[in-house]
Order: sequence, then C-alpha cells, then structure tokens
Amino acid sequence: MDTASIFTQDRVTMAEGLSFSRLVYGMWRIGDDADTSAGHVRAKIDACLAQGITTLDQADIYGDYTAEAVLGQAFKADPSLRQKVEVVTKCDIVAPCGKYSDVACKHYDTSKAHIEASVENSLRDLGTDYIDLLLIHRPDPLMDHEETGAALDGLVKAGKIRAAGVSNFRPWDVELLQSAMETKLATNQIEISLARTEPFTDGDLAFHQRRKDPVMAWSPLGGGSLMTGESELTRRMDALASEFGVDRAAIAVAFLLRHPATILPVLGTNSLERIAKISDARKVALSRVQWFQLYEAALGREVA
Repeated sequence: MDTASIFTQDRVTMAEGLSFSRLVYGMWRIGDDADTSAGHVRAKIDACLAQGITTLDQADIYGDYTAEAVLGQAFKADPSLRQKVEVVTKCDIVAPCGKYSDVACKHYDTSKAHIEASVENSLRDLGTDYIDLLLIHRPDPLMDHEETGAALDGLVKAGKIRAAGVSNFRPWDVELLQSAMETKLATNQIEISLARTEPFTDGDLAFHQRRKDPVMAWSPLGGGSLMTGESELTRRMDALASEFGVDRAAIAVAFLLRHPATILPVLGTNSLERIAKISDARKVALSRVQWFQLYEAALGREVA
C-alpha cells in the first residue's frame, strides 16, 4: 500500500461531518518565503496532498496578518483546490503590526465584535465562504466566556465556521468557555514535543484524552531545536532514525503519534523537499521501550 493510501485511511474526526488528516501542514511561515506566488503555494499544497495531508493550519496574525491572503491566492487561482483541503485559522491576538499597526500594545480580544470581524477578514483574505475550524489563539484574561461562547456558536450556526476550538488553553480555560457553549470545542492546539514534555504530566493531555478531544501539537520539532546540536536526546533520535531509515524529524513526530491521546502534529516548512518527507513519521512504529528511551533523554533523567 502506498503512503497516500495509508493517509487516506488515517483521518481524525474533529466534529460531526468534519475530519482532518493526522498530520497537519503549518503555514505560519508561508509569507516569509522568497516566493509567495499562487503557483508556489499550490506546489506546497500538492506536495501535501500527494501524502494524504489535507489539513492546513493558519492564523490571522501569521506573516503580520498577511499569510491568509498568500494562501487565498492559491484558492482564487483554482477554486476547486479549496474543496480538497481543510483550513484551520485563529483569531484574538491584536499586535502592533500590519492592519493593527496603530494599536498601543499587543493584547487579546475575545469580544463578539472582534471575533466576528476577524472571521469576515479571514474569509475575504482566504477567498472562501467558510472556515473548517476557528481557534481562539490565546487565553484572554478579559474573556467574557458567555459572550465568546455565544459568538462561536453563532458562527457555527451561520455556516461561517464548521467547528470551533482553542489554542494554548489550560484545562480550566477550556472548561470555562465550554460551559457557555452549545457547540463542543473540537480541539486545543498546544505546544508539545521532545523539547516540551510538560503536557505529558501536567494534566493537559490527560484532560483532553478523557474528553476524547483530538489535540493539535504546535512546534513538534521544538522550533527546530531538535534538528540541531548533539546531546543524549539527539543521539538516541539519530540511532532510531538510522534503524527506521528516516531523519530526526520523523522520529520527533512519531514520538507524538505513539501517545494514546490523539495528537495531530502541525509541521511547518517552506522547503518542498522537507514537505515531501512529512509523512516519513508514519513509517516509524516506536515500541514502549523506545518511546521511554526518548522521553528519558528529553527529561535528562531516568523516570522515577
């Protein structure tokens, strides 16, 4: 069976009628590429589709509020492409750059007015009439959970988003927002990797695993730190990479896939060569002992 066929069967249900590919292509750097043309963006998406990777991760703030429009060029050039992928985007960060260059300071805004305006801007920039999944990007200390929850429910009912979720929320933040919603929050996108192992023991993964929520993992390669340098961790990664015939990145991602919570790693790169290797993680089946060897090396100590 070829890789694309394997991926076609390996999908995760996020909400009723909505499923994502297990591996997600992250587009936060897409506006930084030397070539942001519609054709080059399409080449990246095609490289993902060839592996069965259909889910694209965006946010309004990416590229100083320009990345969504870069992706939108590809959809506008070929409207049929939109039907082949799922789009995740995020809102609530207001930073003094791009369209918000006149704001006095970086802050969060989970008001109904801001969320609805952000969605309209995203729909326009993406060149689409719906978003598959909208995430509240960061916990807002001033969040009125009833107002925010009603805004998200309203967007789902209006068909402007197919599902809603959160990002970087702790369990109590999720419970607060969920308490004011009719729609079940679909996911929480949090930082998890061999470079950030806290979610395995701080309750974050346990909370979502009990709720049967898929969890999206941002920065699964530790912001690139796992791909450089030499340490006990990288030596163990390299040994396993050699055994499975892959590179370090595939081992780092396979480490997350091995966990019983359903983790969807979000991988971002502008390199077509590296995009083509994202699915190599699916060639790796770590044993329990191999997983703990990596975990102990990441902790820098033996488990208690």
